[in-house]
Amino acid sequence: MTAITEIPVARPGASEETTLAPFAGQVLLIVNTASKCGFTPQYAELEALYRRHHARGFSVLAFPCNQFGAQEPGDAEEIANFCSLTYDVSFPIFAKVDVNGADEAPLFAHLKREAPGLLGSKAIKWNFTKFLVDRQGRVVRRYAPTTAPSAIEADIEALL
Repeated sequence: MTAITEIPVARPGASEETTLAPFAGQVLLIVNTASKCGFTPQYAELEALYRRHHARGFSVLAFPCNQFGAQEPGDAEEIANFCSLTYDVSFPIFAKVDVNGADEAPLFAHLKREAPGLLGSKAIKWNFTKFLVDRQGRVVRRYAPTTAPSAIEADIEALL
């Protein structure tokens, strides 16, 4: 099985690939995000979690996605500016990805395989689906878009 830190991901603001190796040994909350979604205010709670727990080895990793209602139309610079100016986001925001379908990012194929949704469904249903990953790179749990990031805090603390 491929370690989550070896799965290719697109660099923030670029088309070339990298891996999540810099995050090895950390607890991760991986989220598909969008700037024009009803759940977009979750960026504030994601940032609060990141700031409270980052020093203990926790990171939020955002992957913008335009597959749901075209709610992430911007380019990498526009997305980064929006997140910084509107929510003071300091956690990493990667390049825009597809999370479902023929062009889905390998990371999301892995996450969905390891943590299926309700009734075993694999497809991500909307923006702000969240995946919690432990320090060993195992996908621990999948959370629905409606799950507030603050409701995940106890699960994060248990892994730290």
